[in-house]
Amino acid sequence: MRLDGVRVLDLSRLLPGPYATQLLADAGAEVVKIEDTDSGDYARMMPPYTDEGVGAVFDAVNRGKQSVALDLKDDRGREALLAVAETADVVFEQFRPGVVDRLGVDYESVREVNEDVVYCSLSGFGQTGPEADRVGHDLNYVGMAGLLDLTREDPDSQPQIPGYPIGDMAGGLFAAFSIVGALLSRELGNTGGEYVDVAMTDVVNSFSQAVAYDALDGDEPRPGETPLTGGVPWYDVYECADGRYVTLAALEPKFWATFCEAVDRPDLTDTHMTEDPAELAALREEIESVFAERTRDEWEDELGEVEAMVAPVQTAAESLTSDRAEARDLVERGEGGPRVGFPALASESPADAGGPAPGHGEHTDAVLREAGYDEETRTDLREAGVIQ
Repeated sequence: MRLDGVRVLDLSRLLPGPYATQLLADAGAEVVKIEDTDSGDYARMMPPYTDEGVGAVFDAVNRGKQSVALDLKDDRGREALLAVAETADVVFEQFRPGVVDRLGVDYESVREVNEDVVYCSLSGFGQTGPEADRVGHDLNYVGMAGLLDLTREDPDSQPQIPGYPIGDMAGGLFAAFSIVGALLSRELGNTGGEYVDVAMTDVVNSFSQAVAYDALDGDEPRPGETPLTGGVPWYDVYECADGRYVTLAALEPKFWATFCEAVDRPDLTDTHMTEDPAELAALREEIESVFAERTRDEWEDELGEVEAMVAPVQTAAESLTSDRAEARDLVERGEGGPRVGFPALASESPADAGGPAPGHGEHTDAVLREAGYDEETRTDLREAGVIQ
């Protein structure tokens, strides 16, 4: 994965958009972050903070990028953005629909100076449709996408907020995928530049494949009743003797048989895939009593290397400091503190990806100089508050 030579102008802020362009930067793309001249990306000021006093989320998803501070509400700032866009492969924005049109940096405006540009817009509900102008955050997206309804023990329980912002991260991931796909399509000669519209709610909807058929066929999937939401005892979460939990995911008969043998309960083997409510309830009680006999870590010692489909429910700290995370080089440690790095290993990796998150406007002079702005012009723009 070598995106060396790909230049991305990133107009996004907070988490979803910066995560998308961080993935591109980790793969070697040059990412130029466009920030306003006031305070820049809001995430710079959001707790928790790194040792350098920068928002940890900002630091995590802006490593190795360049920062250019422009006032896009000023015509001269807009002209500067378009001058930089002439040499960009990608322009990425995450404003509410219509904002880039008002600012004059929309797809058509950028295309006038760079017809081969890949322009991606990431928003909560997309650029079209009845919800396009609706405001929202991650919790709103997963709520409207049906995920939150299924994230509870049963239909009578209150929906539980997922521990990670799934809509934000999924939207950023799919935006990065779409951008790379559009770049490849352009390089293959299948297309020129193109416009990509990604809605975070749509992406979470696309995660519903396991229940979508029933949902669309009029058989509404209910929480705690489908095979993947705790409806069957061989695919569920169980409490251990110490109050911590393990997961059991023995969907296939061979794994279920291995589990039953490993916990010395071969008598349960034939109950796999039963649809009888009484048998299901009795089986669940039996499994609960089995796991209640030992602590979570004792079960991991016993079953971790057995093909029984049992695994511990770990905290975020346990997972990120695990032997697995270390062996996979998942956590990077550098200026400001640790962060989760690119989640894939490849035989070809960019040599110069990475580096600290940029200071606000740290690269304004260098990027505008490259775009043809001489020192006198840059000084005038800075004194006028158009750049920083």
